[in-house]
Amino acid sequence: MSPFLLNLIGSDATGGTALLFLIIVFGVFLLEDTTVVVVGVLAADGIISVPFALSSLYAGIVLGDIGLYFLGYAASTNARLARYVDHDFVTPFRAWLENRFVLTVFSARFIPGSRFPTYTASGFFRSPLSTFIITAIAATSIWTTLLFTVSYWFGSVTSGWLTHARWGIAGAFLIALFFIGRHNLLAYRARKEETTVPFVER
Repeated sequence: MSPFLLNLIGSDATGGTALLFLIIVFGVFLLEDTTVVVVGVLAADGIISVPFALSSLYAGIVLGDIGLYFLGYAASTNARLARYVDHDFVTPFRAWLENRFVLTVFSARFIPGSRFPTYTASGFFRSPLSTFIITAIAATSIWTTLLFTVSYWFGSVTSGWLTHARWGIAGAFLIALFFIGRHNLLAYRARKEETTVPFVER
């Protein structure tokens, strides 16, 4: 870990705490699962307190989920933002969302690779925002807490290990999550190509 981050974590200043909070939130935006694992291990080492770690992670993830919703919402009417949402990819979600909205949004949190298309589709089709937020928070409280707990346990068990071996195992776990997500995306695209629903301009 860099000396800058160590000094930041060890600082009692309000500004340092706020900056660390923003770093975690920004890290969640970029690499959610990776940030959860890293923060969990740091908490196990006593570098970050568990309440602070979890509150920062929850805030970042929920804000990111809402951001995906509004990206889809804006893309439904804004040509510039529309390029970030694959219309052919999200359009088949319409019937699925209408019939199983809560279940679909909730389960997307636990299936690697499905969150982005599901959450942007929710906004794209103007699904109820309040229901979306409540469901996303419920799913986050379960998945993030579970992943954080596993990472915290891993950090506690491996506290005496060499740094390279410890983070190597954590990296292998994250790579596995990546390939699971990639497999799910490719499988969905294959099914979509078999039953493509043409996109209708709004």
